[in-house]
Amino acid sequence: MTILSIGCAVKELENKVIPTVEILPESKVFQAISLMGDSLFTELDSLSQRDQLSNLTNAEKLFGEDPNLDNLIWIGRREAYLGRYDLAIRTFSKAAKQFPESYEPLRHRGHRYISIRKFDLAISDFLNAVKLMENLPLQVEADGIPNKQNVPLSNGQFNVWYHLGLVYYLKNDWEKALDAYKKCLEVSDNDDLIVSTLDWYYMTLVKMGKTNEAQSLLRAVDTKMTIIENDAYFKRMLMYKGELKPEFLMDGDADSDDQKLQYVTQGYGLGNYYLSKGDTTKAKTIFENVISTGYWSAFGYLASEMELAKLNNE
Repeated sequence: MTILSIGCAVKELENKVIPTVEILPESKVFQAISLMGDSLFTELDSLSQRDQLSNLTNAEKLFGEDPNLDNLIWIGRREAYLGRYDLAIRTFSKAAKQFPESYEPLRHRGHRYISIRKFDLAISDFLNAVKLMENLPLQVEADGIPNKQNVPLSNGQFNVWYHLGLVYYLKNDWEKALDAYKKCLEVSDNDDLIVSTLDWYYMTLVKMGKTNEAQSLLRAVDTKMTIIENDAYFKRMLMYKGELKPEFLMDGDADSDDQKLQYVTQGYGLGNYYLSKGDTTKAKTIFENVISTGYWSAFGYLASEMELAKLNNE
């Protein structure tokens, strides 16, 4: 076999799609150890997640027909939506190897490293992504789960800085989290992105004891903003301003799947609000309510987990 034909064979093998036979309905697969030392599992329900399984099959088919970067990343994203972060990380690693000049695989892999609590690996990916995306125009990122207006709101650069800020926040590295959120705000080009960035930016400043600076951020938020999907962050900011009562944030139904993420997001914000006021007992109760949802990949859950781990060690 000639060198050329060997090279072609290797390339063909790299592009070959192996159907995700590892994803079995009703299966329970270990994914991570929580910050509190608990084992975290993904358990699939073939009925409720039938559409997601179908979407993954379609993504694999598209990559088989056209093995480009975007199609490969969609396989990883679909695997992640099914809770199989192990498979998603494997796919994004493949994408990073095949397309080393692109920051997108690192952006997505870093996100899923956060999901499985491997924070240092996430930081490494995001910092490398920052180098690769330098001077690139903002790149709109398609939604895997479209919002009510079916309008993609985020961009790739936003997602790199946003997730980098989050992972530093979860590590209690407030200075680096603050730097990341400042960068994130620069690429937050609509009201939804602005309120989500400002919320974490605000909480980071509060953690640092910079109360006056945190309060100054609230001037950028008002009820005239156009919020399509980040309503939970918007309500948190209005609560900080005193325009919403704290108890209003937890009126949602935590047992409803479509409300669970919002409940978890608002729950962490509310718990952290009480924590900043010195009401540790109430804060701890709310953090425990967030944990009880079982929605362990949500950022509000991760942050609640972080706070409980600290409180339990005090």
